[in-house]
Amino acid sequence: MPRFLSMIRIDEQNLPAQTSDPEFEARMGALFEEITKAGVMLETAGLAPTSQGTRVRWEDGKVSYTDGPFTETKEVVGGYAIMQCKDKPEALEWAKRFLEIHPNNWTVTAEVREIAEG
Repeated sequence: MPRFLSMIRIDEQNLPAQTSDPEFEARMGALFEEITKAGVMLETAGLAPTSQGTRVRWEDGKVSYTDGPFTETKEVVGGYAIMQCKDKPEALEWAKRFLEIHPNNWTVTAEVREIAEG
């Protein structure tokens, strides 16, 4: 079965207030339990903010380093999931369900791409 990478994109400059929402956390936990029991979720994690990251660039035969935060970038990858699904429509359905459990005032994007094997 093919594997898919779901990159969760967020706007670090306009994140909602980080307050603990027990209902949101419960919905997220229930979805993660369901997707894991279905044998779909292989790995998932959130990422540290870009202020803790470094970009490494190769250009004109030279390597350069840029420390975060990356304020010139509107959306950044805030987390990821690696899923094993029967096809892309199934991967998109899981990504949709993940997005739908977020509060209405959040803006979150999931980019789903098949992992090229071999």
